[in-house]
Amino acid sequence: MKLRFISFLLALTCLLALPSRCPAPLIYRAGEGWSYEPVGGAKWQRARAKDQFEVAQASFDKKEYRTAIKAANRVVKHWPFSDYAAQAQYVLGRCYEARKYDEKAFKEYQKLLEKYPKIDNYQEVLQRQFEIASRFLGGQWFRIWGYIPVFPSMDKTAEMYEKIIKNGPYSPVAPQSQMNIGTAREKQSNYPKAVQAYEKAADRYHDQKTVASDAIFKAGIALNKQAKKAEYDQSVASKAIATFGDFKTLYPEDKRVEDVNKYIVELKGEQARGSYEIARYYEKRRRWNGALIYYNEVLQKDPDSKFATEAKQRIEQLKSKATPPGAAQ
Repeated sequence: MKLRFISFLLALTCLLALPSRCPAPLIYRAGEGWSYEPVGGAKWQRARAKDQFEVAQASFDKKEYRTAIKAANRVVKHWPFSDYAAQAQYVLGRCYEARKYDEKAFKEYQKLLEKYPKIDNYQEVLQRQFEIASRFLGGQWFRIWGYIPVFPSMDKTAEMYEKIIKNGPYSPVAPQSQMNIGTAREKQSNYPKAVQAYEKAADRYHDQKTVASDAIFKAGIALNKQAKKAEYDQSVASKAIATFGDFKTLYPEDKRVEDVNKYIVELKGEQARGSYEIARYYEKRRRWNGALIYYNEVLQKDPDSKFATEAKQRIEQLKSKATPPGAAQ
């Protein structure tokens, strides 16, 4: 028993005598977090911002992205007001983008634009953010904690485009970013928000003919899709027809006018169908006057539709049942 106790004391003494910081690949530094380093110390660390940034840039050029990230992070955190902080922040974004961590890259670029808005390559960074957001629009998955891919998200994608627009509302990528918000909402089948996005694009960039015409046309398309899902709510179809009408008025020479005319015919048919369904609803409940009103609306909205033919027949049959105007109900 005494021998075991003595052995334990010796082992404990040896452990306590070791340096407080043992050489190991996993190192934690206050303000920098955990990092993996080879035994022998942090050879990538430097005492001056300039030297530290040169390590980050050289590592990035050699595609040693882990080291580049550590070195660039050190510049940003220890020398945030130095002449090299903005460049280091840019390297961080480039490193994460090169490693296919697009969401993290986007966030690092966002920090760069917010902290250092006077950088020379501002437009290039916006373009990089736009390309990242467009990859997510195409279905790329977002990641939990920035690393584990789990799901695509049109909400998060729309948020990315909104940040891009806020960063540069009249930049070269802003108009398409606003249009892509509409596309993201359409992918969710959230047609009201899609229409809002397209209308905002048409209003904000009205001086850009291609953007404005595309925006109005796509707003009409989104409303058309919504109208097909809206039972008994024909106001959506009316708004779609009005939007397509605006398109024809503003861009009469556009090659899509022929398609717009077809959509208008379909929408008027949809309106007629909706009025016909409402008329049938009233007729089944023996409310003859209400039924007659909506059967007549069918004739007004689309007199050439199949519903119009049936509406005429129903009107003739219901005339004798309806209460004359002014008579007691």
